[in-house]
Amino acid sequence: METPTSDARRTALAEWMGSTLAPAAFSLAPASEDASFRRYFRVTPADASAPTLIAMDAPPPMEDCRPFVHVASLLHAAGVHAPRIVASDLVRGFLLLEDLGTTTYLEALQSGDPHPLYLDALDSLVRFQATSREGELPPYDEALLRRELDLFPDWYVVRHRGRALDARQREALEGVFAKVLANNLAQPRVFVHRDYHSRNLMAASPNPGVLDFQDAVYGPVTYDLVSLLRDAYIEWDEERQLDWAVRYWEKARAAGLPVDADFGAFWRDFEWMGVQRQVKVLGIFARLAHRDGKARYVEDMPLVMRYLRAACGRYRDLSPLLVLLDALDDREPVVGYTF
Repeated sequence: METPTSDARRTALAEWMGSTLAPAAFSLAPASEDASFRRYFRVTPADASAPTLIAMDAPPPMEDCRPFVHVASLLHAAGVHAPRIVASDLVRGFLLLEDLGTTTYLEALQSGDPHPLYLDALDSLVRFQATSREGELPPYDEALLRRELDLFPDWYVVRHRGRALDARQREALEGVFAKVLANNLAQPRVFVHRDYHSRNLMAASPNPGVLDFQDAVYGPVTYDLVSLLRDAYIEWDEERQLDWAVRYWEKARAAGLPVDADFGAFWRDFEWMGVQRQVKVLGIFARLAHRDGKARYVEDMPLVMRYLRAACGRYRDLSPLLVLLDALDDREPVVGYTF
């Protein structure tokens, strides 16, 4: 059994696992952590022929394991490769999970051909979305979308950039947010993983293994595709993004998903959904850095900002946000774009 440490949660986790796996002996080592309070440990049995497992520590009341268990069941029912739950203690916030390996998509993409990996990810996404039904997951409604947008002025602008918005800038930002929300809420709704990207997809068999799905909701059909193709951690040129987006759109239509019959309209929705996500992510990364001491996320902001600037430069209704971004960077605004 794992030797107790000064970490009370880890000690309690090891004791629970000791009773769960008894009489088998095992060792426990950190596997990964994420942007939440959850921690993951790799469980290696002393019997080399036994498979490794993953132990999740999700301390109440900051985290709740029940959504993870529920969404895992939805993914399994859709034929998506999510980790099997071996054992659980929902009261104390402990889960013992199937180990999907150590190679994330982000790592696999550094050296391998990305195309097969993305085709697998698109297939998996369509399978999940094809099982969508209202009432099964929390709604990705206006209140939640709005709370996410509000992270940008509060955490990115004020806290991270140290700037105060004047009345005209606030009014302009509110106007853009209203238009973005109107687009997002008008899109057809499906199951949404909400963080479907290269750090949460594992190169596995069957491929991909899908992780970090506990915040899934019922919301805009383009959201997870944006997470995948405009990933905050790896960048693809627009030609590849368009190619993969067309392939998704064709697969989605064949599966009967409610995507627009006009790809141009679908792509516009994709880009506007992307603006919501990119604004949110900039706010979240700033909060992680300044509130939670996870400064490494600042390094990923420039890529997210490039996505945001590019989209705002293509749609006149989004131009006030581009003007604001220029002001934050003390740049001269693009000609023709004014508040």
